[in-house]
Amino acid sequence: MELGWIPLAVLSLGFAGLVGSGLVLWFKRKKIPAKAKTEVGPLREEPRSHLFSALRRTRERLREIWLGGDSDDDAFGLLEEALVSADVGAETASQLVKRLRSSELGARGARTLGRRLAEELIRVLEQNRRPSWNFTRTDKPKAVVMVGVNGVGKTTSVAKLAWWLRSHGHRVLLVAADTFRAAAGEQLEAWAERLGISCVRHQAGADPAAVVFDGLQAAQSRQMDVVIVDTAGRLHSKQHLVEELRKIVRTAQKQLGEDNVEVFLVIDATNGQNAVVQAQVLSQAVGVTGVCLTKLDGTAKGGVVIPIAIKFGLPIRFVGFGEGLQDWEEFDPRAFVSALLGEELDPKAERVVPAELGHSEAAAFPT
Repeated sequence: MELGWIPLAVLSLGFAGLVGSGLVLWFKRKKIPAKAKTEVGPLREEPRSHLFSALRRTRERLREIWLGGDSDDDAFGLLEEALVSADVGAETASQLVKRLRSSELGARGARTLGRRLAEELIRVLEQNRRPSWNFTRTDKPKAVVMVGVNGVGKTTSVAKLAWWLRSHGHRVLLVAADTFRAAAGEQLEAWAERLGISCVRHQAGADPAAVVFDGLQAAQSRQMDVVIVDTAGRLHSKQHLVEELRKIVRTAQKQLGEDNVEVFLVIDATNGQNAVVQAQVLSQAVGVTGVCLTKLDGTAKGGVVIPIAIKFGLPIRFVGFGEGLQDWEEFDPRAFVSALLGEELDPKAERVVPAELGHSEAAAFPT
């Protein structure tokens, strides 16, 4: 038996092994450049709206109440009751129903009541709506000062807003101006690290306005687009604490100019009419320019945005649903009303009553 093929096979296997080892070493030694860390760029796609599921209980309760009437009078009376139960408030609910009764549509009966109410709510919410943000940096960054009472979710809202801005390609810097709560700065810094952005903070007990000053200086030197300022919770009834907020806002306006500073009031959707009182006091004290509604997670009723929009002319800018960064959306009046009432509203349709969008709300809802 001839075995001359064995040496040849061994040589072939050895050669193949050498080639394979060489390829492995080559791949190991070849350096693939790591993706550079950046403060700009999307983190993930924005989620689909959570509004419809978040307002399910309120929607079902509203329809259960007002669809139970046998006559027009019953329907209007039950509608007012339903609106009050949804945290719209007794005064605003009465005004809305009165307006519906006196309108030309009021004679058509209760069957179209949901649609008519939807049109009226969209009208009042659209009046205060502002265009989507354009935070393209010019010579100075924009600043957003987040204010509100304790426990409404300000710090989490700061992180969510930062995530939203980053997902739209903006360079963001956080400023920890809540120096009264020892863990506040650490909490915000942890969020900043998770987001891959910078955070400016001082030691606990430092002057909050001084922290804001340093943060804005850093933002300008680093060519940031937006600075988001987290502030300590303020009881709207404590005047000296409200004055501290005024100082923070003045510091930001002095450095950047009034047009470059937004003041967002963060309100808890579960607080009901207490949120209306907070909006009244803080909007007068620090010039609130927009509202962020938090904790709209299925237990909140959500109707509180309507009296805030009507009484104070404040636009609702964002809504938050849960603890995740992605649980945050820019407020859309049509989507909100559709989710609240269960009415199918065409998103491509012309906005309701466009000719009236500029008229004074005080005329429609006298106080």
